[in-house]
Amino acid sequence: MAKFGGTHMLELRNIHTHYGLSHVLQGISLTVERGEVLGLFGRNGVGKTTLIKTVAGWVTPSEGQYEFEGQSMLGVSSDQICRKGIGLVPEDRRIFPGLSVEENLVLGFMQTPAVGRAQQARKLESIYQRFPRLAERRKQSGTTLSGGEQQMLAIARVLVGEPKLLQIDEPTEGLAPMIVNEIFDLILALRQDGVPIILVEQNVHRAIEVVTRFCVIERGRIVLQGRADDPESHQTLLKQLAM
Repeated sequence: MAKFGGTHMLELRNIHTHYGLSHVLQGISLTVERGEVLGLFGRNGVGKTTLIKTVAGWVTPSEGQYEFEGQSMLGVSSDQICRKGIGLVPEDRRIFPGLSVEENLVLGFMQTPAVGRAQQARKLESIYQRFPRLAERRKQSGTTLSGGEQQMLAIARVLVGEPKLLQIDEPTEGLAPMIVNEIFDLILALRQDGVPIILVEQNVHRAIEVVTRFCVIERGRIVLQGRADDPESHQTLLKQLAM
């Protein structure tokens, strides 16, 4: 790895994170470059979600260094990290009950500096073009949407803030195959638009089609890294996850 403080968009060095006495992340070091999609793979409970929550500032590391765009994020609040451009779509989606699809989307503007009404309207229209199903349901309560539509809404709400780095946690879990296809098509479209993404996903066979690089985590440590366009890395990845 390059010297800390280099040109990486995101760089973590020797990150340790605890929940009480539980040592969840045990020395994670990784980088994310502009325009790439990094897949985080591994069994449940190995630290993948804790890692992206640490990056988002939702969890505070107990040790290590963390920089985003050359600035240290240690001690920076989750709100400030969000405003600096790191968006997180959590696994539980957090659709606000009692609010319409559009009202949920408007909350996404809280991630950005003050945005005027005209600019908000333009951004919402752009989102509706990318998510036509949400446009059709803009006045419908967000919690009455199907699971797949709620996932789309959760992603769209973060995209409203135009994040520089998008983190998505288990976006296809529990969804019908047709909706899974739509989610992966969306991630691929975002990649083609140059949006850097950290993707936590159990469906490795599909995720490997949209990521550019991957890390496998076991017991809070990275045990394997590789490039998605390398067939040998694919085989090593599948063998690792089958162990």
